[in-house]
Amino acid sequence: MTWRRWKILKDGCHVTTSTLISPECRLQTMIISIANQKGGCGKTTTAINLSTYLVLKGKRVLLIDLDPQGAATEGLGIDMWSLEKTIYDVMIEKANIPDVAATTVIQGLDLAPSNLNLSGAEMELANAMAREYILKNKLANLSYDYILIDSSPSLGLLTINSLTACDMLLIPLQCEYYALAGMSQLLKVVEMVGAKLGNNPKCKVLLTMYDARTTLSKQIADRVRAYFKDEVFRTIIPRNVKLAEAPSFGKPIHLYDPSSAGAIAYQELAEEVLNAQ
Repeated sequence: MTWRRWKILKDGCHVTTSTLISPECRLQTMIISIANQKGGCGKTTTAINLSTYLVLKGKRVLLIDLDPQGAATEGLGIDMWSLEKTIYDVMIEKANIPDVAATTVIQGLDLAPSNLNLSGAEMELANAMAREYILKNKLANLSYDYILIDSSPSLGLLTINSLTACDMLLIPLQCEYYALAGMSQLLKVVEMVGAKLGNNPKCKVLLTMYDARTTLSKQIADRVRAYFKDEVFRTIIPRNVKLAEAPSFGKPIHLYDPSSAGAIAYQELAEEVLNAQ
């Protein structure tokens, strides 16, 4: 998937310790960046609930909250201001992932939490050597099956770190026109990361907030699927009240309402991700 192709379409807690593993075993870890600079597209909801269902499938998962707003941290029931160390300390190279990783309400799911301190990281790293590779280097040799990154809703240095580190870029796309129109900027950055920084992650689009009652949702979904085919997940995340409510209770949808349409959809997404590796 490239920006040019997309333009054609558009115009038409407790601290936990992680053991280190040998570099050979790193090949078994799948790193997934969940990114879209447009807010309100289901990015954090996807990060929390995909992580949860991967754990329920027997995988050990680390979720990295790389968003200064700390939505994934709060959405998993952790008070962002009660933490002594966060992913901010990792990014400014004053800590490692095992120093900040916290347990969550889902056993087997660790979280590298965030808070507003992270908003200052980009300025602090402006003159740092190899600043685009900091996160990639920090993720080397961790003993997780999956590492998911809830990226910042911007196209700055934090998101570039996420794109440089990942094996797969998962792009949540709200089934609305303006969400479609904004995709070209993200895909231009993906091309730049490939050309200048040497990482070409597999790109997959996830259709979110799908409302079967509206013609527009169906038109957007059909248009994206017709053009990108296998680069779009089969699973569609519906617009669902329970998914919207769950973060306010600090719970993933599995604990809040496991029988809801949103829960079923994220379970199906986890199965797709597992089968795609």
